[in-house]
Amino acid sequence: MKGSVGKIFTIFWKDILLEIRTKEIITSVLVFALLVLVIFNFAFEPETATMGLVAPGILWVAFTFAGVLGLNRVFAIERGNSRLAGLLLCPVDHMVIYWGKLLGSFTFMLAIEIVVTPIFLALLNLPLLLPRLILIIVLATLGFTSVGTLFSALAINIRARDIMLPILFLPIVVPVVIAAVEATVVVLQGDPWGDMLTWLQIMIAFDIIYLVVSTLVFQYVVEA
Repeated sequence: MKGSVGKIFTIFWKDILLEIRTKEIITSVLVFALLVLVIFNFAFEPETATMGLVAPGILWVAFTFAGVLGLNRVFAIERGNSRLAGLLLCPVDHMVIYWGKLLGSFTFMLAIEIVVTPIFLALLNLPLLLPRLILIIVLATLGFTSVGTLFSALAINIRARDIMLPILFLPIVVPVVIAAVEATVVVLQGDPWGDMLTWLQIMIAFDIIYLVVSTLVFQYVVEA
């Protein structure tokens, strides 16, 4: 088990170093997410009641579509020079590859959210530190990237993967996104913890399901 953890972090660190050199994922996804927020901010006046109703949806639309854009790159970076084939030939379990890639995807998306969320809250004149919102973002991002990493591997050999990935992936991840939006509504309205407990439980349940199923299925996806 200890050896597997080390190998997972090796794959994770490889992706981190590659992203530091190229900045392909962080830059494109961050610009896209910020652009979505700015456009919606001009569409709705921050002081109106309408903005309070649509704000959670705006935030998660930005995260969801920016996340899909980032997931397109998770395995695409391995296509050149048969790097994916070399990775699969490494003497490690395929589960290790999945978890290494998942950790990278989770880190990239969380980094984007760390930048975008304070800007979003500032536009709404809300406190910049909302612990409950942080919990929601972490749980939703885990579910999003756990199944997203699997579908990214599935779409790598599809010619129109930029189109097919969201078509295949978004219907599966909808429960987590809906739960995240509803829980965010509770937080932004200042309602008590009890009102968001059900949505947190839904996210945790789907996170576990996505992680277990994706770990078990990943081997068959990459070998197909």
